Amino acid sequence: MAVKIRFSRIGKKHAPVYRIVATDSRNKRDGKCLDYLGTYNPFTGKIESFNSERFQYWLSVGAIATDAVKKIQKKHVASVSS
Repeated sequence: MAVKIRFSRIGKKHAPVYRIVATDSRNKRDGKCLDYLGTYNPFTGKIESFNSERFQYWLSVGAIATDAVKKIQKKHVASVSS
């Protein structure tokens, strides 16, 4: 099973909020997921929550993060270290 860390869309029409999830790459975007890792609001550019321990765990067991999620993770690391 190939695990990906990617966005899952939640929220209202024209007002998306994205959940960062670990899921099987064959599942639909908003389908069943293995683990919830955080939420991101693109309108405010704010990371509502982010579980970096679980993110690192999934990377250590072979999950592949999408480019968009990598950007959000770097943004979170920069905001925490500041």
